[in-house]
Amino acid sequence: MGTVNGVTHPLLDPMIVAAVEKAATEHRGRAWVHRAFTDLNHRATHPCGIFTGLPFSVFAKLDLSPVGEEQFAAELSGFGLIRSRTTVATPVPVAGGLVVTGAGTLLLSEALPERGAASGQAAEGRVAGDYAAIGHALASLHQVRGESFGLAEFDGFFGPLPQPNQPVSSGTWAEFYAVRRVQPMLRLAVNSRYLPSELARGVERVAARLPELSGPDPVPALLHGDAQQNNFVSTADGAVAIDVAPYFGHPEADLALVDNYSPVDPALFHAYLESAPIDPGFPDRRELWRLHSYLAAIAFHGADAIDSFLPRIESAVRRYA
Repeated sequence: MGTVNGVTHPLLDPMIVAAVEKAATEHRGRAWVHRAFTDLNHRATHPCGIFTGLPFSVFAKLDLSPVGEEQFAAELSGFGLIRSRTTVATPVPVAGGLVVTGAGTLLLSEALPERGAASGQAAEGRVAGDYAAIGHALASLHQVRGESFGLAEFDGFFGPLPQPNQPVSSGTWAEFYAVRRVQPMLRLAVNSRYLPSELARGVERVAARLPELSGPDPVPALLHGDAQQNNFVSTADGAVAIDVAPYFGHPEADLALVDNYSPVDPALFHAYLESAPIDPGFPDRRELWRLHSYLAAIAFHGADAIDSFLPRIESAVRRYA
């Protein structure tokens, strides 16, 4: 297995490299060989990086778990849904996008010409216009309407964690958010043993109050599903949606996540408002729509997430329970 800066990288396993080059050759229709590799592990929960080549480079993401094929198939289905219903850009899959190898499952796409890419940080080098492009992309997604909250065609993943999408019997956003978002993540966080039982009971009280906390139901809108700002790549041609987990839901659920982990330029919200409204009650509900993401962080990162996310969960429980 190869190394990057002296550190072993799973994507440089000879079996993985051969699979990437074979897929890129099929995609190109002529021989394709990578010339260099850039490690992007710090950008995602999966091992990932860019294999540099001509006339295109390949972004590769690796999953070593038994559900890797299912997870990446769901992401490709999400890209397909967005491409079929919107003008929002998504990555171009390489040779179908999904490759199963003896060393793990790969998700492959043509690498994007990212602004600030030399720094290796997604938001590094962004200017106001890049944030505005994200706002326009979100508004374009949200203008696509569905008949019910959820998505009957397929379930998704929130990061590496399962995200069920099946509509609920009442058809309300409050029940969907409680049953399909908060409660599944709460179970995973409890099972991790890093969520105190008293705090878990507080989250249950918040979930029970969702019908009175959620405000009026909007028309179900197509969501990115994990719309933190780093899940948009800024290019010279605009924002490209990546790591999508789409379903039809409340637009505020996406808007709450864009600045969940780091601040965004106000240009993002100004651009969004050019095409879509934001309810005046959104600021009061923002932490409500972030609650499942905090639980997901505890469930997946365990001890490493306690200092950052337990206080946020405690604050949300005090505010909404």
